[in-house]
Amino acid sequence: MIERLDLLTLRVVIAVAESGSISAGSDRLQLAVAAASARISSLEAALGIRIFERSPRGVELTSAGRLLVQRGRELLVDADQLANDLRDLSLGLVGHVRMLANASALLEVLPARLQAFTRSHPGIRVDVEERISPEISSALLEGRTDVGVVDTRTLSPGLEFLPFFRDRLALVVPRGHPLAGAGPLRLADLVDQNFIVLSGPNAVSTRLFNAATVLGHSLKVRLQMRSFDAASRMVAAGLGVAVLPPDAIAPQLQHLALEALPLAEDWAERTHYLVLRTGTDAPAAARTLVQALLDGN
Repeated sequence: MIERLDLLTLRVVIAVAESGSISAGSDRLQLAVAAASARISSLEAALGIRIFERSPRGVELTSAGRLLVQRGRELLVDADQLANDLRDLSLGLVGHVRMLANASALLEVLPARLQAFTRSHPGIRVDVEERISPEISSALLEGRTDVGVVDTRTLSPGLEFLPFFRDRLALVVPRGHPLAGAGPLRLADLVDQNFIVLSGPNAVSTRLFNAATVLGHSLKVRLQMRSFDAASRMVAAGLGVAVLPPDAIAPQLQHLALEALPLAEDWAERTHYLVLRTGTDAPAAARTLVQALLDGN
């Protein structure tokens, strides 16, 4: 019985009931009268009940027909809503996006852009967590996240890297430091400084130590901190200098006795990438988010 009760047949029954005749209902649906009549007759035979009482003046619903029309209207509303929801999902207008981002992106650009995105795309929920870049790439490949922001482009088949924003590392010193006010510096000029570095695996310290290795120098590490803020405060206390992204510590530069001095070498310049899985592996909502972030919205 249920196999006969398809959505088009429901629409035919409702159109005929509202129009008062099979001919008028057929015209409304742009369907041949014979086809509409056959659908109604077939449904009545399958259900074992009469839906319409027929007369020369037209048709009139039976009690079973009235129940069918009432419930049928509800079903069609649900079916239309389902179709709209699926369309919105396929177009990336609704959905759930998981994002992992490095600290610099979270401090420098993502707050304002995610605020704008959530306002313009209320149907998309974005969950964001902070991770270091190597962890983000692994999570993408394993399907544990949908979008990432990293500061290192790797040769990872299956991942798409899109340039997002650029920043430049600087030497952060306490105000009044002998180097304060100096022009662009080179790492070779800094090997005698006491460094405050970020602890654990992180992209900033990796760049710094790799650059020192290329020079053939070892840095004098005095303190290891877990955050940009903690490192900045130790520098302000006169306990050493640090290499940090100035855009990520803008509040500290404004409120603490600090100066950010430019570094002249290429290793200090960073490109951050939006990363997602290639092809159809990325959810449509994730691509909507990525495009909006690239557009600055």
